[in-house]
Amino acid sequence: MTQHLSQPEFPAATVLGYPRIGPHRELKKAVESFWAGRTDAHALEATASDLRARTRSHLAALGLGADDASVPLDFSYYDQVLDAALAIGAVPERFTDLVGDDGTVDLAGYFTIARGEGDRAPLEMTKWFDSNYHYLVPEIGPATPIRFVGRRRVQEFTEALNAGVRTRPVLVGPVTFLLLSKAADGAPAGFSPLDRLDDVVAAYAELLAALAAAGAPWVQLDEPALTSDTWDVPRDEVKAAVARAYGTLAAPSSSRPALFVATPYARLGCAIRELAASGVEAIGVDLVRGSAPDEDVAGIENVTLVGGVVDGHNIWRTDLDAAAEKLAALEGVGAARVTTSTSTSLFHVPHTLDDEPNLDPTLKSWLAFADEKVGEVLALAAGPDGAPEAFAASREVRSTRPTTAGVRRPEVRERLAALTEADFHRAAYDARVAAQDAVLDLPPLPTTTIGSFPQTAEIRRARAAHRRGELTDAQYAEEMRAEIARVVTLQEELGLDVLVHGEPERNDMVQYFAELLDGFAVTENGWVQSYGSRCTRPSILWGDVSRPAPMTVEWSAYTASLTSAPVKGMLTGPVTILAWSFVRDDQPLGDTANQVALALRDEIADLQAAGIGIIQVDEPALRELLPLRRADQQAYLDWSVRSFRLATSGAVEATQVHTHLCYSEFGEVIEAIDGLDADVTSIEAARSRMEILPDIERSGFARGIGPGVYDIHSPRVPSQAEVTELLSAALGSVGARRLWVNPDCGLKTRGYAETVDSLRNIVAATREVRAGLGVPTA
Repeated sequence: MTQHLSQPEFPAATVLGYPRIGPHRELKKAVESFWAGRTDAHALEATASDLRARTRSHLAALGLGADDASVPLDFSYYDQVLDAALAIGAVPERFTDLVGDDGTVDLAGYFTIARGEGDRAPLEMTKWFDSNYHYLVPEIGPATPIRFVGRRRVQEFTEALNAGVRTRPVLVGPVTFLLLSKAADGAPAGFSPLDRLDDVVAAYAELLAALAAAGAPWVQLDEPALTSDTWDVPRDEVKAAVARAYGTLAAPSSSRPALFVATPYARLGCAIRELAASGVEAIGVDLVRGSAPDEDVAGIENVTLVGGVVDGHNIWRTDLDAAAEKLAALEGVGAARVTTSTSTSLFHVPHTLDDEPNLDPTLKSWLAFADEKVGEVLALAAGPDGAPEAFAASREVRSTRPTTAGVRRPEVRERLAALTEADFHRAAYDARVAAQDAVLDLPPLPTTTIGSFPQTAEIRRARAAHRRGELTDAQYAEEMRAEIARVVTLQEELGLDVLVHGEPERNDMVQYFAELLDGFAVTENGWVQSYGSRCTRPSILWGDVSRPAPMTVEWSAYTASLTSAPVKGMLTGPVTILAWSFVRDDQPLGDTANQVALALRDEIADLQAAGIGIIQVDEPALRELLPLRRADQQAYLDWSVRSFRLATSGAVEATQVHTHLCYSEFGEVIEAIDGLDADVTSIEAARSRMEILPDIERSGFARGIGPGVYDIHSPRVPSQAEVTELLSAALGSVGARRLWVNPDCGLKTRGYAETVDSLRNIVAATREVRAGLGVPTA
């Protein structure tokens, strides 16, 4: 194998990426100010530049080198996949007016492609592998323009170099980029985005040359797609694509940087041999969720293996002794050199524990956020002799954590042990439908929302004042009741059939429950990016879970007292509570999910006792945790489905159980969705223009279903005609008997004006379609 002509040494310690929203969400606030028209592009770029500078300085101060490419350059205004698409000019045809003569798109156009505008739908959005991050899906067709046009990463590298820090630019790798893409509208049958590999590689080669010319010694190409074997593209074609792409990009040349190919999220099985033989200088392997490559990989003796032994996906302190053993085992593969990194980018975890002064000190000693993980990587690079205090602290946590009060609670474990198979099953669906129809008397195509309504500034101020003690419990409850009454009146005026209370009391659909369940802790500033400017604060599930008191009954019962229409009680399901929390790592996830399910089962019983006849248990994250390798998927689906059924199987026949799923490839888990045995399932479908319908038809799904008709992740207001078109398509696949009408997701992040206009159009479209069925609309 011939290598890069002047190969620099890869840093002994690094991280694959760092949180990019800012320690106090500076980027989020600047971006949203730009969207609102309060600031211009110049001000946004100045804020972004300042944030990048502070991140570089901070990482160098933590111990990463300022001149050895150990500081990653992975900044993004919105999404790294969108960045890659625009760097090579891959703009969908409907947005060509946003493209300048030089092929570039300015910031306003960038956000238009991400969020949509008027009648122009944005790029589809879906989950990034098995994480809670959402990426934008590129649209690639035979005629999509592809050429190197975007120099933003080059400019950012030069900015850092001029400030005295030689960073390592991070890009989505070309094979992953194309595997994550979808065929553009109008592409011929049989076309695959991977058919454009040579064009994409040529554009990447120019980008790499530009970075080398700017002085970049290393560039990181993220190829997480190579850790999955679930692509529609045959495995041999993926391996051939890797060989062709990296055979070109890693060809000997003085005009390219050294290449570090990172493969996070699972074991690098597919294409390790092709990568090792291609000429790339370093390969990153995830040793938290994966394992070392085989020892007989030809060419590995010329490659630096970068061992991802510090978990970038969760917040528990690393067992440094075990991690050091993994690195030692990696030495046995025969690579030229072994260095240390995180398993994934750290943008999945909060910035630092220093911003959490009120976390319980014992719990805090068990944790490592992004900054602390940088310290762990450096400690592992130094070894036990070089960092004895860090290794000693790691051992102390391992010895004391299991015996801390609350970690294991006998009464919770005894209740789980007493479960029987009957606890996981409801009555037959036909019997449930008859009982529910008799009680609910709903029209065909019943309309509803997913749960939350817009959270106004007044609501947020009331919650903040209550936290600070400026509002008493009684005053706060009165504020929330007033908002619930307003939301109920609005829904009645709009003509919705099944009402919700709007969830004004909920800061987040998981954190709300975490604050009321034993076994959880919440952070004050533990923000992570979910998509774009959307940030969440995952709760920390650290011990055995139980419910000390009812959590939602008061609000749902009050809502029902205001209206004669059916009211939905709203709960978050066990899998989603796990997926959107940082979950304990000391027992199987299925055991933890069943503990949460039992708490929800008790809540459902209390909601029924209060007269709530429809209960929605949201599971938007069901697809999210699906393992990336097929061999591991069935075990996950078994425990995840059973935890949902454990939570809901106590519902009586007349109680209609709903669930909701969003932003995932549903066709991959349609059998599991069916296995949930919910009476009604609502799913994201508007942004993808009802792509789920063929999967629903093929699966024989026989219960109620609500494919979404309003994309709430965009500020667009869908017209009545657009909703009518979507409903008509759904009606043809599902039939009037089973079809429900609803938005894609909750309305929390939208404004009231756009929400009211959108819901009004949804109700009007539903009445139009009902009229076509001969159903009276008065």
